[in-house]
Amino acid sequence: MLQLKPSRGVSPDLKAPKASSLRNPKPASQSSEVDRVYGEIFDAAMDRRLMPGAKLTESALCSIFDCSRSTVRAALAQLAYDKIVLIEPNRGARVWQATPKEVRDVFAMRRALEGVTIDQLVELDDIARRLAPLDEMVDREQQAYEQGDRISWIRLSNAFHVELARLLDNQVLTDMLSGLCARTTLIIALGGSPEGSACSYVEHRHILDHIRQRDAQGARAAMDHHLQDCEQRMETPEDGVIDPWSALNARR
Repeated sequence: MLQLKPSRGVSPDLKAPKASSLRNPKPASQSSEVDRVYGEIFDAAMDRRLMPGAKLTESALCSIFDCSRSTVRAALAQLAYDKIVLIEPNRGARVWQATPKEVRDVFAMRRALEGVTIDQLVELDDIARRLAPLDEMVDREQQAYEQGDRISWIRLSNAFHVELARLLDNQVLTDMLSGLCARTTLIIALGGSPEGSACSYVEHRHILDHIRQRDAQGARAAMDHHLQDCEQRMETPEDGVIDPWSALNARR
């Protein structure tokens, strides 16, 4: 299997959206300092530059983002609400790290919501036209994988599922699936290196092909296989101290 090269940045040609941009972002004119800090931490976690379990110290975050402690606290509170950060009394904040039960629960809900999405998509009259942007996205995902652009590949792989749900124009469904995709990304981050994972773009193409053919059963089976593969790759993370600060200082 092709081995991904160390990331040297994100290629703008691949149009890989930051994970934070998929979460119903505010217009630039309405963004605040809290939004900025939230987005930086969120994207670092989604890009696997900031790993689950990493402790998030307020003083260090204030220094990194050149902002006030109240801004950091508000951003962390929002991240905790979105289940990206865990805040514990007298222990502070750290990036969310799933328990075995949470892993099972997240993947169970992913299967349920992805199935709902597929069932509704196959009923659309103009589904072939709607899927065209997703076909292009999968092409970019393959290109990122083959070029060794690790971060673009992760971003596009995650965006595929959010954009698939967004085709239904149901913001509630999209928000729920986006949140579950973000938590899935954190779960998979501790399941071994992405270099050893299955080629998600191949599985994504299979899913699109079945939806295009209005084969809901085939699309569901392909999606279940895809998610099962992700869940079964989980391994016990190696012990060690996680240092998040170099990742955040090198933020893109």
